[in-house]
Amino acid sequence: MAAVVRWWDDIIETYSDPRTEDWLFMQSPVPGTLLVILYLIIVWIGPKLMANREPFNLKPLLIVYNFAMVGLSFYMFWEFNMAGWLAGYTLGCQLVDYSRSPQALRMASVCWLFYISKFIEMLDTIFFILRKKNKQISFLHVFHHAIMPFTWWIGVKFVPGGFGTFHSMLNSFIHVLMYVYYGLAACGPSMQKFLWWKKYMTTMQLIQFFLVMTHSGQLFFIECPYPKVFAWIIGLYGFIFFFLFLNFYVQAYRKSGSKPTKENGHQSNGVKDNKTKTH
Repeated sequence: MAAVVRWWDDIIETYSDPRTEDWLFMQSPVPGTLLVILYLIIVWIGPKLMANREPFNLKPLLIVYNFAMVGLSFYMFWEFNMAGWLAGYTLGCQLVDYSRSPQALRMASVCWLFYISKFIEMLDTIFFILRKKNKQISFLHVFHHAIMPFTWWIGVKFVPGGFGTFHSMLNSFIHVLMYVYYGLAACGPSMQKFLWWKKYMTTMQLIQFFLVMTHSGQLFFIECPYPKVFAWIIGLYGFIFFFLFLNFYVQAYRKSGSKPTKENGHQSNGVKDNKTKTH
């Protein structure tokens, strides 16, 4: 254990970004880990506590929450582009700018905000529990919400910018569209006529994951000093979710020809029906 601690301290001292070390939750992975543990406890005991209770009517709250997430997602998408992807970044070997220039700090800041947003999105699950939509709380749903804070803490701690922000920029854009969809759906049946595009959201998700895999995969074929461990993490994430959503798409739209079922619902990276959010 002492050796592990020394190894970790050496990594932090050698490779961590000093610009982000004093930001909220960034001094140590412990605060974020405790929040994830609390989240998992809520997932475990929440449905039990709600078993003999009536589901809560959260319509006004869901409308406010979803459209607030639209604003947050759009802001992050804008910042990822203005700080890099539309301000000189290349799709190839894009290294992290560790300087304290305004643009470099802007990119580091939106990376940190994207990390913090992963905790906010845990509310998706809590709302499912309070509404007794337990079928939506799949393993995939919980796994996604629980694992993202860890991977992004590492990202903000060591590489807040550059190559690895391509997938977060894409994901922020997808979240804009998805939270618009869920916000409209939460308004009630009168908005159904405006929700004809749910099938195309799943298609956009597949395109997103394919682009993420392609972009991260190139790092193994070009000379680039960007840490390849992050390409492995990002590429594996894209690979897993691409095939999960491809299977969903086939089952929901090709075989049955009917509306998606609710069994695998999971908020924010795919669409199954008007009340279901998926990652």
